[in-house]
Amino acid sequence: MKKGKFIVISGPSGVGKGTICNRLLNELNAWYSVSTTTRAPRDGEINGVNYFFVTKEEFENKIKEGEFLEYNIYNGNYYGTSKEIVVDKINEGINVFSEIDVNGAHNIKKVFPDALLIYIAPPSIEVLKERLISRGTESIEKINQRLEIAEKELKEVDFYDYVVINDDLDKATDEVRNIITKEI
Repeated sequence: MKKGKFIVISGPSGVGKGTICNRLLNELNAWYSVSTTTRAPRDGEINGVNYFFVTKEEFENKIKEGEFLEYNIYNGNYYGTSKEIVVDKINEGINVFSEIDVNGAHNIKKVFPDALLIYIAPPSIEVLKERLISRGTESIEKINQRLEIAEKELKEVDFYDYVVINDDLDKATDEVRNIITKEI
């Protein structure tokens, strides 16, 4: 049986990677890898759907038990990808989408050398800042921290198989769809 493909979507907070993934999941018959995090849920987020929300202590216990393919600290919170679920899905021939930061993508590439890495970039840092402010979910201090992280991440996009600039959500979604269809 043909194995599934691990599709990593990265990009700064507010760039639209989650929206693009959600648009393509059903269409491409893929499974979304729900990450585990220690950050607090945002309004409307559901445990087990958007993330598995756990305490720092619970997360660190999962690290000790070797339950993650990769994990990182991003903006002061842990984020990790469950090993067992992802490996099972790929072995069942199911393509797996995962939203992972740049460090996590490097770690995934070590475990899954044939993983497809796509970076979603903003047209500019200024546009990204406007998107984060318009979300209205964080203080300007948190937004500035996210922008600093984005600037660092953008220096590493050459590591990715593809970079898609999201200046128009429909066009970016079409581009990601075409890349994935071609690669799988």
